Amino acid sequence: MLVRLSLRVRIFLFFVALAIGTLLALALVLWFGLPNGSNPEALNGLLRGAIVAGFVLLGLFAWFWYLFDINMAKPIEGLAGAIRARTHAHVEDELDKSQAKYLGDLADAASAAAATLAQARNAATESVARETARLSGDKSKLEELLADVPPGVLLCTSRHRIVFYNGAAHRLLSTEKIPLCLDRNLFDFIKDGPVRQAHHRLLDGDTSDTAEMLCTTPDGSRRLAVRMRLVGSSSDDRAAYALTLRDVTTELAGHARRDALLSDVFERVAPTVEALAQTAAKEQGTVPDLIRQEIDALRAMMVQLEERFETCRSDGWPMAFIASHDLLRDITKRLEATGLAVKVASERLALRCNAFDITALIGHLVDNIQAKQPLDHVSVVIEQRNGGAVIQLRWPGSAPDPETLESWLHASLDASQAGLSGHAILKNHAASLSSRSENAGAELCLSIRQAERRDEVVAQSNRFVVHDFELLARAHYEKISDARLDDLTFVVFDTETTGLLPEQGDEIVQLAAVRVVNGRRIQTEVFDCLVNPGRRIPPSSTAVHGVSDDMVADAPGVLDVLERFHRFADGAVLVAHNAPFDMEFLKRRERELGLYFDHPILDTVLLSAVVFGQSETHSLDALTRRLGIHIPEGARHTALGDTIATADAFIKLKAMLEAKGHDRFGEVLTEVRRHRRLLKDLNTA
Repeated sequence: MLVRLSLRVRIFLFFVALAIGTLLALALVLWFGLPNGSNPEALNGLLRGAIVAGFVLLGLFAWFWYLFDINMAKPIEGLAGAIRARTHAHVEDELDKSQAKYLGDLADAASAAAATLAQARNAATESVARETARLSGDKSKLEELLADVPPGVLLCTSRHRIVFYNGAAHRLLSTEKIPLCLDRNLFDFIKDGPVRQAHHRLLDGDTSDTAEMLCTTPDGSRRLAVRMRLVGSSSDDRAAYALTLRDVTTELAGHARRDALLSDVFERVAPTVEALAQTAAKEQGTVPDLIRQEIDALRAMMVQLEERFETCRSDGWPMAFIASHDLLRDITKRLEATGLAVKVASERLALRCNAFDITALIGHLVDNIQAKQPLDHVSVVIEQRNGGAVIQLRWPGSAPDPETLESWLHASLDASQAGLSGHAILKNHAASLSSRSENAGAELCLSIRQAERRDEVVAQSNRFVVHDFELLARAHYEKISDARLDDLTFVVFDTETTGLLPEQGDEIVQLAAVRVVNGRRIQTEVFDCLVNPGRRIPPSSTAVHGVSDDMVADAPGVLDVLERFHRFADGAVLVAHNAPFDMEFLKRRERELGLYFDHPILDTVLLSAVVFGQSETHSLDALTRRLGIHIPEGARHTALGDTIATADAFIKLKAMLEAKGHDRFGEVLTEVRRHRRLLKDLNTA
């Protein structure tokens, strides 16, 4: 128990115990030393003298404790923090020995040890730098090549967390509200359906480690041609995968406009030609033979052109060949999710199609069939036919009539299809769908125009890359209190405001944040936004942070910025210097936002108290000075400048906490709560 107390508290308790022991000894001397029957006046005099002596002794002990605390205990505590800063936070400044002048040679010895450690570290650093120069050069060249790759490239863990991205991927997926960041969930940027399906298929399959698909962004504004490849064999995460992304939104829109134009041509011209042909046939005596022949030739040409158009309708749409057994596996999972027993059979084929769309279409049809009649099992068979393939869905019961089937195809599928209807999927694949009833039951036949028989199916910016491959081995914890600090992602933030009284209407005028992943600040992952507070900014506040009314006149409002910041900080631990002040401005808007800032929170003021002792000054300036962090001129009291300084300080404090044995989040909170009289701890107990 006593070991967990600080050195100064333990010394204070030592002097308290010494004083109590002395007083008890004095009392015992009086008790046993006074003879029986002593003169009462003499006895009273001795008691008064003992009381005076007791107070004198208490005063002496208090004076001795104060001198010892100021000149010994406090300097020892400060010296210990300074040594840890130089040992674990790589502070280069010399030790300040003036506060430890009564510690004899200890300060000189500690300074010499720190200097020797710095020299040894510098020598080791130079040696390592020489040995790794070639590897660093190769790494830089590889990063430059990947940065110049036109497609977007992502590497994700089995839990779909991002551990690598290049500038092209950042440009494709980042939005104003959600920037692409390390350790973010991939499905914040791409709809999950096709990706999950392809990932499961690759993990279950035995013929290929690649898959191709068509995906959309969550808002449906972009369509992406995506290629997935498993990379688990070369990483700590056996189910990790890489994605290459290509934006085909414009390409598909062009195809859609072309198809719509040609469809309009055939829908409008063909009936006219047919009507002319029928009129010419009826009026054989009045229509010259030459004109009738031309009309018949035109009608035949229109029929032929329409057939050719239907044949090439899907040629330009981005699709890949998929093994028939992989497609059946996807269909089976979709149908079994509705409680059906599924029997499958297939030849060894590769079908050119978008597997996610075809699976969704068949699932949509089965859902409608189940709504009309009870089903307990279905069978799905894929056969080669006329250079293509037919997917046959069979069940005991009756087939839908043409009008009913047409209504099913006109209806849009589930939300993950971005409003696609069954007809749209059929047109994109140049496919057809028919139904029929037999003695044994009913059948739907979906024709796919292109298929091949194969024994084995082989799947065919900005200049920067951001990565941390150690995230592939990051542990996952059920309770955040059990998590190691380096297994958490931190968002360090700061605000500038119109004043210091949010309860009286003061508002944010600037909000900035940076992300710290795996113990390092990610240079490219920055949130920095001016905010229109909806009120005048006092000149006294502008003099501090430099933000004026003119600067925020066209800036977004508070609610918009807070919503974007909430997305930026999703899943992370928030870190701030004097967090209660900044969090008050966030939490007072939660009800209007409909979002809650219920993140775990660390405060660098309290972390500084844990490392350097509660009696030190814990302002941002004092903390950065102790840790050897330089804040550029003009950056202090700006949201981004203070955020970067706080983040760098936090990284060094984290290393010092780990050196003290506090490497779990729960352990850090326990230490922090011992200093709650400095600041309120915002984490729920």
